[in-house]
Amino acid sequence: MELNLRPALQAKLAVLAAEQGCGAEALIEKAVERLVSYDTWFLAEVEKGLAEAERGELIDHEDVLKMIEQRYPDHQSCK
Repeated sequence: MELNLRPALQAKLAVLAAEQGCGAEALIEKAVERLVSYDTWFLAEVEKGLAEAERGELIDHEDVLKMIEQRYPDHQSCK
């Protein structure tokens, strides 16, 4: 596979690769692996959520607000 990057991006990649002590190709491979893994996970979670919604397994708006307030106590909700 061949990848053509803009010169400015190539320069940034070279700096980052040098800072991490690896080659640019290895860094690109790691980045693509993370992207593919994340997208695979995200799409599976969306499908899971859609299936739950189709079964009527929804969370009430007030319960969502409570979960947000518990997780982020300093959060300013629109009450």
